[in-house]
Amino acid sequence: MTLPAVPDYFYWTNESWGPALRCRPLEAVAAHLFTSRQLELPSPAAWKLLAPLVDVPANRFLTLNQVHGHDVVTIRRGIADTALQGMQQQRPAADAFVSDAPDVAVVVRAADGVPLLIADRATGAVGAVHAGWRGTAARAAVAAIDAMARDFGSRAADLLVAIGPAIGPCCYEVGSELVDAFAAAGHERYLIDRWFLAPRGSRMRLNVPGANRDQLILAGVPEDQIFSVDLCTAEHLDVLTSYRAEKDRAPRIAGVIRAGGNRS
Repeated sequence: MTLPAVPDYFYWTNESWGPALRCRPLEAVAAHLFTSRQLELPSPAAWKLLAPLVDVPANRFLTLNQVHGHDVVTIRRGIADTALQGMQQQRPAADAFVSDAPDVAVVVRAADGVPLLIADRATGAVGAVHAGWRGTAARAAVAAIDAMARDFGSRAADLLVAIGPAIGPCCYEVGSELVDAFAAAGHERYLIDRWFLAPRGSRMRLNVPGANRDQLILAGVPEDQIFSVDLCTAEHLDVLTSYRAEKDRAPRIAGVIRAGGNRS
């Protein structure tokens, strides 16, 4: 398999199950990775394979019932086993985690939507966000950094953000109703004009990774601390996965991160 080229601040590794993607600036702060379609998620076997890569036990991964909104779940250091088990049995309905628990890995899954991983280099707290077009319109990534500020004292200036593989504007044709939805959500017209592209002779296209990047910058995250891999999921189906291209057959990739520094 020939892996797609990535910017210098990302790199691929070959794991026992297949390729994984990491962000160099983030790995100095938090153990993390983006998976590929070669890892079958969710499954007990997958958690066992991922456990040594982020240095947590296989029974201490948390996932969400992702609902395409902007609700955030906070995981605090010292979370009780009973609380953890309850969240595993009934996944919270939300699209983002924030955590300062070094013995828990938080996970978001995606198949075209943007998986974002966030790390605070001052406190070690982390965030994981899933932002499809609805979550992007609802400012899910901004909601996560607001929650990190509220719950862990994080400052936007200290955050590093990795924007993982997602459908790109090359392949994401949309209708005018999405423009209306972003306008109704209160986004400025100049931003909407930047996010929605209208190439001559073709349908409108939406740049979801770019929209999330702009929202993070407006929220105070320094531009040079936001790292986007710019890999379109629909163009790399041998290693990534796209609901738009594959419909209900599409598996999911995941963004996985653990708080408290990179112990691996």
